Amino acid sequence: MPSDHDHPDARSRSEERTFADDHGVEIVYDVHPASAPTTDAPRGVVQLLHGVGDHAGRYAAVIGALTAAGFTVYADDHRGHGRTGMRQHGGDASRLGRLGVGGLPAAVEACWRLTRVIRDDHPGVPLILLGHSWGSFLAQMLLDRHPDAYDAAILTGSALRTPLSLNAAPLNARWKGPDALGTEWLSTDPAVGRAFLDDPLTTTTPLLRLFGPVDAARLYGRPRRGLRAAAGHDVPVLLMVGRDDPVGGPLSVHRLARAYRERGGLDDVTTLVYPDARHELFNEVAQAEVRADLLAWLDARFPPR
Repeated sequence: MPSDHDHPDARSRSEERTFADDHGVEIVYDVHPASAPTTDAPRGVVQLLHGVGDHAGRYAAVIGALTAAGFTVYADDHRGHGRTGMRQHGGDASRLGRLGVGGLPAAVEACWRLTRVIRDDHPGVPLILLGHSWGSFLAQMLLDRHPDAYDAAILTGSALRTPLSLNAAPLNARWKGPDALGTEWLSTDPAVGRAFLDDPLTTTTPLLRLFGPVDAARLYGRPRRGLRAAAGHDVPVLLMVGRDDPVGGPLSVHRLARAYRERGGLDDVTTLVYPDARHELFNEVAQAEVRADLLAWLDARFPPR
């Protein structure tokens, strides 16, 4: 099964843009316009948030599926990561993943700044957060702080952000062996792990070493109480997780779903668990099924015009 690296079309019509965050760091992001012939406006805009050590360029297949379905996608390389990180760190790839001045709060604020850019570019168009792994934690934080800014949230490889619901052990522990690459936890497709290691814009340095204990502890939190009331409407949430995902896994994601219902007051919360899948669902052997489920969920809530 091809990985996201085998789908270059998602970047062919994209436009690279930048903005300077509050600390002067140049944030690089891409705008992928909707390609489906709908109307002058897209069905919705998806703000995609990638994971730790990751970058937006690894999501080409899902971006291509979304744009073909009529959604415009904005995807940035977060603070310290990808193209942003290379510029921020003077081209030193060994420092990729390090957030720099302002730390995690600045990284969250930069994502919120991109949300405001999107709202200015597409007033009145539904805005959906799509966060993977650390990006899903950023999405949870954004939804807690600005619930009225978003119309839906999709979280993959996510977890309830508490010490007992996040795995502190080495993520590749269960696949450890003499021939292990150390990236087996990402996908059942061995090519995905190899491609991650070969990618000049990724890093395998663990989160705690990249962020330090203070910023790592800032990741903890629970969905906001009264989220629905603060938003002024129900916010549909889709949680997608591989059964063998070592970051949180199904148990943690079910706890997160319950927190969104009981603490947040949300009604439309859906959890999908994929057997024999690991952390990167968009790079899994079953990625076509994952994309189809994602689009079906969106179709039911944001139908074509």
